Amino acid sequence: MKKIYSVLLFLTILMNTSKVFTQEYRYATYEEEGQSLPYRILLPENYSVEKNYPLLVFLHGSGERGNDNELQLVHGSSLFLNSEFRKNNPAIIVFPQCAKDAYWATTIQTDTGFTYIKKPKNNPTLDLVEGMLDDVIQNYGVDKKRIYVGGLSMGGMGTFELVYRNPRMFAAAFAICGGANPKIARKIRRPVWRIDHGEADQVVAVDLSKKMVDALLKKRASVVYNWYAGVNHNSWDTVFADPEFLPWLFAQKK
Repeated sequence: MKKIYSVLLFLTILMNTSKVFTQEYRYATYEEEGQSLPYRILLPENYSVEKNYPLLVFLHGSGERGNDNELQLVHGSSLFLNSEFRKNNPAIIVFPQCAKDAYWATTIQTDTGFTYIKKPKNNPTLDLVEGMLDDVIQNYGVDKKRIYVGGLSMGGMGTFELVYRNPRMFAAAFAICGGANPKIARKIRRPVWRIDHGEADQVVAVDLSKKMVDALLKKRASVVYNWYAGVNHNSWDTVFADPEFLPWLFAQKK
């Protein structure tokens, strides 16, 4: 009984600490035609309306869906609160939250994996993300040559789809343990890409990422890619621990 109590106490402290740790991400909601998209936004230290900053949109995985406007910060948000990062890379960071019954990507999940449609355009959730993007760009100083998007798992899939819908918007994109229809490679070849996946992933097969890399390279896209031996679905932990990840991302510009 004491062990169970100790574990519950630890988890409670951890959750409360995480909430305090991420409070610098401001609560916000984008609304359009009766629909809403909750998101959290982190502004640079000493933010100035007279300056333009890089903008990163981070798409979370399926486990962080909901409407509490907090769960989406579970993975990745602490990277951008690092004091050294904030000093060297003043940027606007946005974490939208996908609704519980929705998806970032237009996929069909089957017993054998995921099937992606050829031309993913009809996605009301990404309609809201695009509206939020436009709203942030209009209301904050954004360097349009340094707009980035990335995500993990479902968010990695959504990253491919969002770039497909906006092929000239982003300077760089990263997809961690995601996937897409390789036939969209020509349309999404403009941003610089980083694609990562665990070789032992039992949730989203690594072949989905490998096929996207092959397709992008055939279209002469610039792609950095990594396959992690023995790593399961949580390959984002490996990516976030890579000291070259953020410097690579924020060095990209159109």
